[in-house]
Amino acid sequence: MRTIIVVIYVFLFLILGLPVLGIEWIIAKFDKHAADISQLRIVQWGLRCVSFLAGVHLTVEGKEHVPTDQAVLYIGNHRSIFDIVITYAQCPNLTGYISKDGVNKVPLLGIWMRRLYCLFLDRKDLKQGLKTILTAIDQVKSGISICIFPEGTRNRDREDTTTLLPFKDGSFKIAQKTGCPIIPMALTGTADIFENHFPWLHSTEVKLTYGEPIILSELSKEDQKHIGAYCQNVIHEMLQEHKNTKE
Repeated sequence: MRTIIVVIYVFLFLILGLPVLGIEWIIAKFDKHAADISQLRIVQWGLRCVSFLAGVHLTVEGKEHVPTDQAVLYIGNHRSIFDIVITYAQCPNLTGYISKDGVNKVPLLGIWMRRLYCLFLDRKDLKQGLKTILTAIDQVKSGISICIFPEGTRNRDREDTTTLLPFKDGSFKIAQKTGCPIIPMALTGTADIFENHFPWLHSTEVKLTYGEPIILSELSKEDQKHIGAYCQNVIHEMLQEHKNTKE
């Protein structure tokens, strides 16, 4: 029943959101920033409703580490589609997510995502992938944060919640070229909402922790050179702390 309710809710949100998109388009002609913030808050409200209907019991820690006066690069471990649902609802300011190519072709959903500065990465086309990263760099420079899951795909290891797939270094060029802070995010419990019980949703305890900002200029040259591995280790330690606390 929970799954059916969520599916119906998402469908109605996307359909009833069409006239809202039209209104926001008109508002943007006069005040683009106001329209952007309005769309952000509407979608965040919608995602919180999805979490509530899915039975997510969320604990958030470390939100004081997230700057509210500048754009940042969020990075996190990735085990569920609910990683996006949960983290996007917490963003204080405009944030575009980098998603795999193909999601933008989903009717209505793609329109909302493009309106919210989301970008789509074609992993098979290196030239297109570079273009996406360059666009993300421009967005950060203009004050729009970017969120990416550097593992590149969902980690399906059910045995150990602290494991991570190798972080891809390409995504860190966004911070290297802009100097923006990197905000590590550690998520536990999200796979138990849906993926571990596919195709049904289950009420689950989820924890989201924001780590202290990582400033590239403050790292050693060796850590800057291997920034992907460095950030992977930071998030691994955060996940290990989650596990130790739970035990």
